[in-house]
Amino acid sequence: MSLKGKTVLVTGSDGFIGSHLTEHLVRIGAKVRAFTYYNSFGSLGWLEHAPADIKASIDFRAGDIRDAGSVRDAVKGCDVVLNLAALIAIPYSYKSPQSYVETNITGTLNIVDAARDFGVSKVVHTSTSEVYGTARFVPITEEHPMQGQSPYSATKIGADHVALSYHKSFGTPVGVIRPFNTYGPRQSARAVIPTIISQLLKNSGPLKLGALAPTRDFNFVSDTVRGFVAFAESDKSVGEVINIGSGFEVSIEDTAKIIGEVLGKPVAFETDAQRLRPENSEVERLLACNKKAKALLGWEPEFAGRDGFKRGIALTAEWFKNPENLKAYKADIYNV
Repeated sequence: MSLKGKTVLVTGSDGFIGSHLTEHLVRIGAKVRAFTYYNSFGSLGWLEHAPADIKASIDFRAGDIRDAGSVRDAVKGCDVVLNLAALIAIPYSYKSPQSYVETNITGTLNIVDAARDFGVSKVVHTSTSEVYGTARFVPITEEHPMQGQSPYSATKIGADHVALSYHKSFGTPVGVIRPFNTYGPRQSARAVIPTIISQLLKNSGPLKLGALAPTRDFNFVSDTVRGFVAFAESDKSVGEVINIGSGFEVSIEDTAKIIGEVLGKPVAFETDAQRLRPENSEVERLLACNKKAKALLGWEPEFAGRDGFKRGIALTAEWFKNPENLKAYKADIYNV
């Protein structure tokens, strides 16, 4: 199924990945409906900065993923739903777990329930590599056990099961896409790569970070966006869980050193205790197996391996070096 000409709802369209995905969908000819989080300022999040012709092509719907009524209004008349709306900051999930249950689990229920009632052709529900917890084996396949090591990851595990239950119970055409750690322009400072870049560009002295030893599989945002499109267009993705990851593993310490190389900045480290997760909550290792994505979706990362990672970091850093972009980041505080 080609998305060209199809009415596609993107929830969480005002966020980091959602805004990149929304703009890409417009460019490939989809009729895009953007579900943004209601606020009294009428802000469209990152889509505020989209080119004028892109914004003019989008059907904006403000609402709240926790509210079944506004979700139903947004879903009605859509061919495809890409559900990216979620609370994602792990440290804040320690402080406000109930809000994660309401947003991530109840919000997902609202989506699949509306999709069932309105006969949507495909629902792509967004998971996260955090549901795997610390890797028991690598590379991590879709059969890896799920381990809720934070309230955030626990709610995403619950949301994944809710989404898939609608396929099994009612035949709703739902699939679960599981991106590993996405990075790129516009990512918030609650993530490690923007934290490192903004500190190196704004501050002198050592980087204030948490644990340096954990490893991650970082996925450049354009690769993640292509993964969503391939998942939505594939006739083999319904009822499936599919990893979207680069297949390259790098520690947080080495990530900082690579960013330092790209920026031409010296890198030193200082442990900031408030940035450390509780001992049993830290995910120590993530490395994706992306064979299923290649087999079912024909998807492969364009920013693969160390060289691909450096290319993605260079593109990300270039965006951050624009003073208009950098001024939105508060490098002197810990962004929960």
